[in-house]
Formats: sequence, C-alpha cells, structure tokens
Amino acid sequence: MVMLQRLLLLLFLTRCVTPAVAQTAAPSFTFMDYQRSFPVFNDAMKRKEDTLMKQFEEKKLEWPARYVYIRSFKYDSQLEVWVKHEKNDVYKLFKTYKVCALAGTLGPKRMQGDYQVPEGFYYINEFNPRSTYHLSLGLNYPNPSDRLLGDSLQPGGDIYIHGSCVTTGCIPITDLQIEELYVLAAHAKSQGQDFIPVHIFPINFKNQRSADYLAKYVKDFPEYKGLSDHLRQVYFYFEKRKNLPVIMTNEKGEYVFGDEIKVAADDDGRAPERKMVRRREATPVPFDETELVNSVNKLPVYPGGSTAFQQFLDDLSKKLTAFLPGDTKKTFITVEYIVNRDGKVILPKVLKGANNEMNNLIIEKFEAMPLWTPAVRLEKNVPIRLKQTIYVEMP
Repeated sequence: MVMLQRLLLLLFLTRCVTPAVAQTAAPSFTFMDYQRSFPVFNDAMKRKEDTLMKQFEEKKLEWPARYVYIRSFKYDSQLEVWVKHEKNDVYKLFKTYKVCALAGTLGPKRMQGDYQVPEGFYYINEFNPRSTYHLSLGLNYPNPSDRLLGDSLQPGGDIYIHGSCVTTGCIPITDLQIEELYVLAAHAKSQGQDFIPVHIFPINFKNQRSADYLAKYVKDFPEYKGLSDHLRQVYFYFEKRKNLPVIMTNEKGEYVFGDEIKVAADDDGRAPERKMVRRREATPVPFDETELVNSVNKLPVYPGGSTAFQQFLDDLSKKLTAFLPGDTKKTFITVEYIVNRDGKVILPKVLKGANNEMNNLIIEKFEAMPLWTPAVRLEKNVPIRLKQTIYVEMP
C-alpha cells in the first residue's frame, strides 16, 4: 500500500511539475549578447561605454542613442555621426571623425577593382567583430541604384567603415574611433534601428574650397552632374530639417525623392540637368562559344599588320585621356574581344580599368574595326578570343 501511494504521488508530481518546467522560457540571446561574445567588441565596450556616456552628458544628449545617422565626405576626408533619442526628434551632431586614408576620386563606384569609394545612400547591413581591420561596419553596396548603373556582372562589394587606417575603397578611421562608432551603432541596433543610414557625399557642400573643386570636376565630367545634384539636394535637405527624406530608386537607377526634397542647394527645386552615363554593353550577336579555339596555326591579323593595330590603340588611348577621373594621370585597361571566322570583331568587353565613359568609347571603336584576316587552324578559318591592354596616360 505504501509503495502504491508513492507511485501515485510520483505520477501526480510528474503531471503537475513537468508542464510548468516546459513552459519556462529559455533566456533570450540578444544582439548585444552575441557581440559581447567576441573579445574585441567586449574590450571596446569596457573602454568606450563610460567615455561615451560622459560625452553624451556633456553635449546634453540622451544615452544611449536610439537612432544614429552617419554621413561621410570623400574630398574633405570627414565622417560625421549624428544621433537622436526619439523618432520624431531632430538629429544632433555628436562627433566628426577624420577619414584617415582615401582611395579613388570623386564619382560613384561602378565596378569591382576600381578602388572607388561609393557615393550615394546606404545603410549598415553587417556588424563584424572579427574584422581584419579591428572592427568593421558593412554597407549595403551595391544598392539598387548601383546594381542598375554599375557593371552588371562585377559591380564589386565588401564596402566597410573600419579601423586600421588602410583602404582600397572603404572608409577607414582609427581603431579608437571605430570602437566608439561600433558601440554607438550596436546600441542603436539593439534598440530596434535595423537600418542605420550611411550617406556618402563627394564633398561637404558648405565648404567653399570643396564646392569649387566639385564645380571644376563637373565641368570636366558633365555626366556626373545628375548624381552630384541629387546628393546636394539631400545634403541641404538635412541641413535645414536635421532629418532625412524618403529616398527611392526608379527603374533607370536614378535616385528619386518626395516633394519635400525641393529644398535643393539652389532653393528652387530644379531637377538635375544631366544624367549619369550608363555603361554600354557590346551589341548582341549570335555566336556559339564552343567554336572558340585555344591554339591556332596563324593568329588573326589587323588590316595593315601589327604596326597599324598599334596606331589604332595609340589613337584610342589619346581619346580616352579625356575621361581620366580627377587627379588620375594614367590607367591600364584590359579589353577582351572575339575575332570570328569572318574576321569581324564581336562581343568586346572591358574587364577592368575603365569608367563608364571609357568603356563606352572602347566598345564603340572595337565594334567599328575593319575586318581582320581571321585566325587559321588546320587550314580552316576559326574564331578566337583575344585580350588587349590599353595604356592610357595624360600627356
């Protein structure tokens, strides 16, 4: 009888206690918990959080910021950090950091390997506490505009704000500065700001020296005016409102805004007068690439021979110098093309080293070449793919 009572008691406890245990929620593992699991971030928190709290207190800002906005100026080598506590508040400037290294020139990033820092409207899409560059915040490059206007196959990627003061197209600041910015952004992320905006401008439009430089650049590269005008509009909108407009991309890859953006630099809401030059692709032609050969008995010959072909390249190189960006004095451009069995050059493609204007001129000139003497293999004309380097240098 005693044994039966014990069994009944055990059964009762099992039925009563087990569901209660099952219903107890496991502790949640938050974004900040995950970041703290990495020593570099954990050490940064220990070093920077108290300091940041004091800096916020001195500037009469509420800690931690729930909203962060970052804007960077390429030519001025500056990165500004703006913060606010509530959605309907206006942003206030917290700090300006010096961008300690710079790659490329003014103008957007359009292809992998061009060493350009992007220009446009982005957001943080990655927190990397294991970065080779101490800590890094990834940007969503290429954004929808970049995908439409940049190289369709190799637009590039892996653009970060990071430490270590080295760059091949990113935005580098010092290790101590990236620790501050990373901690600020992590707090905002943990409080619900999933899309921390990062706007990258060619210049600080209120700096007259920078504005003069941009005006000269646009005069040399008028196709850049459309994008620079859009960037100017957003800059001055923020300057007047201390909040951000809604920014979208149309089917052409151009940035578009609501009516409220009509507080442009000239205060008249004028639309951009010129648009960015789109990257041209070779004219599609029917061609079976399985016909291509790797070895031939005779290579194709440009009409007039190698001397005439070199003259063609020299003439093209001179025309391309007009499109060298900014302070760039020289570049190497790699072009791939096919000489088919009839001796016609088809499907030329710029692999690297050229901006959109250069690319378009090269495609035009290669497609307009006269017929070559085709390659020969086993006494038959065959198509072959060739590569050519074009050296472009200012005189």
